[in-house]
Amino acid sequence: MTTLLRIDSSAQLEDRSLTRRLTNLFIEEYRRQAPSARIVTRDVGRFPVPPIDHRFIHAAFTPPETRESWMTEKLALSDRLIDEVIEADILVMGVPMYNYGIPSTLKAWIDHVARIGRTFSFDLSRGDIPIAPILSGKRLVVLSSRGEFGFAPGGLRAHMNALDPAIAACAHYFGVSADAIETVAIEYQEFKDDRHRVSVELAEAQAREIARRLAMSALEAA
Repeated sequence: MTTLLRIDSSAQLEDRSLTRRLTNLFIEEYRRQAPSARIVTRDVGRFPVPPIDHRFIHAAFTPPETRESWMTEKLALSDRLIDEVIEADILVMGVPMYNYGIPSTLKAWIDHVARIGRTFSFDLSRGDIPIAPILSGKRLVVLSSRGEFGFAPGGLRAHMNALDPAIAACAHYFGVSADAIETVAIEYQEFKDDRHRVSVELAEAQAREIARRLAMSALEAA
């Protein structure tokens, strides 16, 4: 049975959020193709995880066998979030572009998931690349919305796109390789013209197509 981890990070609620609309469509289409799929939902937009602090860092970098009780408590939420990632075969992220980057709520989630000894190892004997991912073999679907347009490579605002590179840079913490990331983006939201309407329709069709393809692939592999 395939497990999907749905992560919504929009500050908007269902009636106004384009990314929640896309994640809903994706999950509905996936379930239509694979009714037995397990769906786990983590809504960091509505229920934010706290940012990490010095106590979190102290606890995370203390070997498990020597941690004090407060350290275990401090890492409890991080452990739950990481367990959700470990159990997932596919991560589906609803990620609006805020000020050209990812929402702070998603960044906080990433900081809890990117943890030494659980999602990456660190060994200076590896030279200039001491970090190695522990997880592997997962897929990531990023369902995004942008107020402006032209953020794809070669586009008018490609140099301002801090969202896609940030997710790609951190994907190895989730067990996702660079070639296992698929991104769908609604653009022109602030313009509210025909270009935006067409962009919404195209993104919805793309989200459904990816969901169908991944569901069929999972069924064939079962």
